Amino acid sequence: MRFLAAVLFFTLAASAFAAPPNIVIILSDDQGYGDVSAYGATDLKTPHIDRLITSGIRLDHFYANCNVCSPTRAALLTGRYPDLVGVPGVVRTNARDNWGYLSQDAVMLPSVLKKKGYDSAIVGKWHLGLESPNTPNERGFDFFHGFLGDMMDDYYNHRRHGNNYMRRNGNTITPEGHATDLFTQWAVDYIKERKGKTKPFFLYLAYNAPHTPIQPPKEWVEKVKEREKGITDRRAKLVALIEHMDDGIGKVIDALEETGQRENTLLIFTSDNGGDIGPGGLNGPLRGGKQDMYEGGIRVCFGASWPAKIKPGSRSDQVAMTMDLFPTACEAAGISFNHKIDGVSILPTLLGEQQKIERDLVWVRREGNNRYRGQDYFAFRRGDWKLLHNNPFLPLELYNLKDDPKEENDLAAKEPRKLQELMRELMAHIQRAGSVPWQAPVKE
Repeated sequence: MRFLAAVLFFTLAASAFAAPPNIVIILSDDQGYGDVSAYGATDLKTPHIDRLITSGIRLDHFYANCNVCSPTRAALLTGRYPDLVGVPGVVRTNARDNWGYLSQDAVMLPSVLKKKGYDSAIVGKWHLGLESPNTPNERGFDFFHGFLGDMMDDYYNHRRHGNNYMRRNGNTITPEGHATDLFTQWAVDYIKERKGKTKPFFLYLAYNAPHTPIQPPKEWVEKVKEREKGITDRRAKLVALIEHMDDGIGKVIDALEETGQRENTLLIFTSDNGGDIGPGGLNGPLRGGKQDMYEGGIRVCFGASWPAKIKPGSRSDQVAMTMDLFPTACEAAGISFNHKIDGVSILPTLLGEQQKIERDLVWVRREGNNRYRGQDYFAFRRGDWKLLHNNPFLPLELYNLKDDPKEENDLAAKEPRKLQELMRELMAHIQRAGSVPWQAPVKE
């Protein structure tokens, strides 16, 4: 009897260990490479993001798929370059200033995870469509509690151009409170509701912090000013907004631990693009910031933790992108698929294995206003070489990131053959993307 009991115990234990993990992806909004204390921030404290990173693996060369919001989010959820799924720019309320429409042919991550029985939820900022058919519930998510739009004009009244885009599934809601607190609580509620359920879950928690307007709760600003003597008002507000979000991330991690779900949860944190320099964002040693194709606009902090699988305190210089999270999540869940994507699973890297990924990388943004006038601008990386076009009306620039990580020495004039080589490959990508509609069907 004891032998049979032991066999049964180890069989159940092995079955539990083999169970597909829960997957939680936390995406901050406009958080710079230098605005996480684990990445060297000196006037800012992010103990909970640091806890996530140090309990697993940190990537030093992780890139957002774009230097602004919507395209990166499209890449995360489709595993594709965003301009290949109709989102080369920012999805906005005003049709005349809208530069993306999520393709109906795009296969979304929650739809693929359903193959393994996953329940999928998005809490927070969607920013991939304001109406049918591009709402979260119509694109594979079982549950949506958050904000359809881009930025909020006020963290407390949750409006954009006077429109209320706050939703619980398909219902318009008018919650009270700071958006960061609301998104944190809704994520915690969802995690607690999943306790004891047999189906694994995928939670995509997309904060709108620290995007403008820089509007942290007053008590958080006071705490920063008391601690950081001599800090400017501008910087203090941004630091407070980030630290307030970090506190919320801590509550999400605590909820996973308190419900016994932390051990078998793949928990990932990153940002949708580089820090916004205007309101005081810092990108460490990197050049530029949000909207730039320089490293400061596209390189972001990244941490992944999975106590059952990932060794604490790990670190890697593997180059990866947001679109890689799609196949990474699928591989972790034990799911195969046969449709085309551009991302590559980095699960081996996260698990501490040596992984050699050789590929070109492309960044594209289409934008309006007087600075861009409806044109595209790009970056293209092959190995250590990076071609970039930081504005449609400026010359091309060429850098060797190994020799010049701060992008201070433009080699375009000295290396014309390398410039032409990269430009030819970039043009091939532009041709591929040219066949993909990025505007909503015109309503007669």
